[in-house]
Amino acid sequence: MPFKRLLRFICLTLSALVIGAAAQEQSPKPPSRADILRGAYGPYRANNDLLSYDLDIRVDPGKKRISGKNTIRFKMLKDDSRIQLDLFANLNVDNIRLGSTELKYTRELNTVFVDFPSALKKNSVQSIDFYYSGSPQETGRFGGVSFRKDPAGRPWITTACQGTGASVWWPNKDQQRDEVENMFLRVAIPSNLMDVSNGRLVGKTDVGDGYTRYDWAIHYPINNYCVSLNIGQYEHFSDKLDDLTLDFYCLPENLEKARRQFAQAKPMLQAYQKYFGEYPFKQDGYKLIEVPYSGMEHQSAVTYGNHFANGYLEKDWTGAGVSMKFDFIIVHESAHEWFGNSITASDVADEWIHEGWATYAESVYVEAMFGREDALKYINGYKPKVKNRQPIIIAREVNQRPLSEDQYFKGALFLNTLRSVIDNDPRWWKLLRDYCRRFKYSNILTEDLVGFFNKQTGLNLTPIFDQYLRQAALPALELRFDETGGNVSYRWRAGVKEFAMPVKVGRRTDWLLIHPTVDWQTMKTPLKKEEFEVATDLYYVDVIKD
Repeated sequence: MPFKRLLRFICLTLSALVIGAAAQEQSPKPPSRADILRGAYGPYRANNDLLSYDLDIRVDPGKKRISGKNTIRFKMLKDDSRIQLDLFANLNVDNIRLGSTELKYTRELNTVFVDFPSALKKNSVQSIDFYYSGSPQETGRFGGVSFRKDPAGRPWITTACQGTGASVWWPNKDQQRDEVENMFLRVAIPSNLMDVSNGRLVGKTDVGDGYTRYDWAIHYPINNYCVSLNIGQYEHFSDKLDDLTLDFYCLPENLEKARRQFAQAKPMLQAYQKYFGEYPFKQDGYKLIEVPYSGMEHQSAVTYGNHFANGYLEKDWTGAGVSMKFDFIIVHESAHEWFGNSITASDVADEWIHEGWATYAESVYVEAMFGREDALKYINGYKPKVKNRQPIIIAREVNQRPLSEDQYFKGALFLNTLRSVIDNDPRWWKLLRDYCRRFKYSNILTEDLVGFFNKQTGLNLTPIFDQYLRQAALPALELRFDETGGNVSYRWRAGVKEFAMPVKVGRRTDWLLIHPTVDWQTMKTPLKKEEFEVATDLYYVDVIKD
């Protein structure tokens, strides 16, 4: 084959591979039957409202085994004789009981359909005991549930199951739309170990066979993936922020490092309370717990594995020279107490409500501690991480999160943009505090959030939300210059035809606010094409100059 033809063949092949990879990233894989069972809020989920869990388990580190029961209390919303629960297929259902009656059940993949001998009546409150046992599988980004050893060879057992599902280690109604109002978590472990879980420790009992049971009371609604075990030989120290208890747990050899690094928690919480409102789980307190993975937002029990160093795993996370001023994991994962734990997305397809907001909160912390200039540098440092190949919000009720991490980075940059659209900081911060207060302990969809912002601002922000969240591409500001006539024409190129967003243009020292739509408009300008700027640090947009 002639060299030119060979080169052309290679180029075409590489191009096809790139296009194919991009198309694959844009198109989520078809949902599996397990995804549909888990994600859909079907009739046997919708017929009941969760009230509480009482999870009472025994953890055997040597056998890597969990056994026990979950007492599930719920209210029937209609007459029905079946409900749907979840437990991974590799774990045993020992039996399920309604009082003294053993119930029949059917398993399909990770789903458990529980059948009652007769229809349960609408508005009746029921309580079943779900007994189970087995060795959970270690899976997912952070292990799901992992039976490991710490560096000194001591047992170290942790859970982190966002995405994978809490049913990887305990039986529950494993979705985000319906949360319990409160929960008890009772964990029996070898007496030489300590369990640190969510909520407030209300009891510690020697059960007499070399095991000790830790009893935790969770006084607030909690999503399933936030329920956590942290079992190891922990050292404990504490502090207070006014009447909020702060409890810290680390391995013994890391005590001094933890005392030094965890000191960042108090000013961080002060900043978040200023801008987002009161810490949502005051009765349960705030805990920060060392784990062998990077960290997770477990409610009132934030987990930490960031090497007791600033940045993210000792790296400058946004590349803007700001990340190394603070500990990323403490700041990001704790932000989820407001965004993800207090306010929870009803469907994982809307998980930007967790991740975009918590990522934006990082820049709020930076602004509080180091000033607005650093905050803008920091958040704009996320731009290279954005792919813009897939909408942030994808199909619901199929247990699928967006494939890319745009829900984090583009979500945060969008919120920075929205602040610039509001263009009134006192009004913006009040809006955020009101948002956190309005949806406290709630499960919401993006439509609920947008409706609230529209009502509070008196603006129709829906097209702006839709462009950033439901379109893959950024809005592009098209500029055409007629330097002879001293004019510039402008419009938005956007997938949402109603898109109309104000934007600041001109000179950085003297911005001019214009109101482009998708239709051309023209204005006078003394600036040449190369002099005419757009405030792209305040608005996440593309700019096209002709």
